[in-house]
Amino acid sequence: MAGEDDDLSADWGAALAEQRADSGDDMDDLAAEWGAALEEQGVENADAVAAQWAAMIDDNDAELDASSRGADRVLNQEEIDNLLGFNVEDHVSSDQSGIRSLVNSALVSYERLPMLEIVFDRFVRETTTTLRNFTSDNVEVSLDGISSVRFGDYLNSIPLPAILAVVKAEQWDNYGLMTVDSSLIYSIIDVLLGGGRGTSAIRVEGRPYTTIEMNLVRRMIDLLLADCEKAFAPLTQINFTLERLETNPRFAPISRPANACILIQFRVDMEDRGGIVEMLLPYATIEPIRNLLLQMIMGEKFGRDNIWEGHLATEIYNADIEVDAVLVEEELPLSMVMDLEVGQTLLFGVSPEDPVAIKCGDVHISSGNIGRLGDKVSVKINRNLKRPRMTLAAFERAVQKEMQNT
Repeated sequence: MAGEDDDLSADWGAALAEQRADSGDDMDDLAAEWGAALEEQGVENADAVAAQWAAMIDDNDAELDASSRGADRVLNQEEIDNLLGFNVEDHVSSDQSGIRSLVNSALVSYERLPMLEIVFDRFVRETTTTLRNFTSDNVEVSLDGISSVRFGDYLNSIPLPAILAVVKAEQWDNYGLMTVDSSLIYSIIDVLLGGGRGTSAIRVEGRPYTTIEMNLVRRMIDLLLADCEKAFAPLTQINFTLERLETNPRFAPISRPANACILIQFRVDMEDRGGIVEMLLPYATIEPIRNLLLQMIMGEKFGRDNIWEGHLATEIYNADIEVDAVLVEEELPLSMVMDLEVGQTLLFGVSPEDPVAIKCGDVHISSGNIGRLGDKVSVKINRNLKRPRMTLAAFERAVQKEMQNT
């Protein structure tokens, strides 16, 4: 076999050498023919010009060969990663390029809700104490993270078996999901039913959860929902009601698959046991309190400054205004006004005892009787000032109601 391979290699080498020699002879013959043609036409240095043309053709052939070889070139792994946008450095720096940027363009971006993070930090503290009392074990609850996902993508990513709790937010009139993974389910069951410490929970594959297991998980979820209500209490009053428990994600749709949701992940550790609890809140569910969740600190008011409001009110009360004492007002046709002459008398049906209207601009604020005080004409107020019907609080309520209707 080795001898046959050597003979085959020798034959290929001889064939390639003949092709190169033939191509070289062809180029020499072509240069000679061009030189003879140029000499017949009387061109000086015909041989040199013909040789230069032949060399140019040879260079073009070499470039064509190189380009044709490049079309068949195989990309290495680094070039493939750059083309697809899966470069490790870009992944670490969260930069997306190539095909990966097109694939991930359908993902939703997590809107920063500072107060929501504070609420669930409070929820973690409440839940840690509650689960310690519930299990009589050393329980540590931690917040893994808050992210934004599509509802359909989340349902498809739930590792089964798991228990999904459909939760209704009464005041918000919408729903949420709470998912407990199998590791935490069997850990809780093992702890509550007297499992020994230091032994991992045994998970039985291929069977549904029993009624006892479902009831124990229901008790735990009720405690978690009560803690969630306490966490939201400083911000707003909310009651979470457990509607039902499901083990199949297809039976727990609370939103359209393409709708954006906020996913909050909690990790529950009980020494060498534990698992994950996830809470999913569609953006439509938290929309009624979105302005509250955008606050950086509790009770923050956007666009308002109480100190500036008080200062502005003080300056307005100390401002000087001009008021007019209007004896009488009467509408006259323009033709009559244009015909008025000097010395003409206008008659009004009022007497000196009739009340005089006191106005500030076009606003009628009070009325009084005209008189004299010393050498000056005076007006005695005989009716209290008119208070505006619209107060600042009523104006704000009207604006908020109009925004809600729109």
